[in-house]
Amino acid sequence: MASNAAVPFWRSAGMTYITYSNICANLVRNCLKEPFKSEALAREKVHFSVAKWVDGKPQKPRGGGGVRGL
Repeated sequence: MASNAAVPFWRSAGMTYITYSNICANLVRNCLKEPFKSEALAREKVHFSVAKWVDGKPQKPRGGGGVRGL
């Protein structure tokens, strides 16, 4: 059995690796100077649309799509 010393600090803090990685990425992006900061923040946006499927066919998308900042 592994000792507590072998547990990564993010795990002992109750985080998953993905959560820890996202926090670190946000910190790095926020530390950048312009114009690099605005370029990095622009890449962070995610384009998506939500559609309900009925009988194997997609219905009209709700809201027509969108952009969400992570």
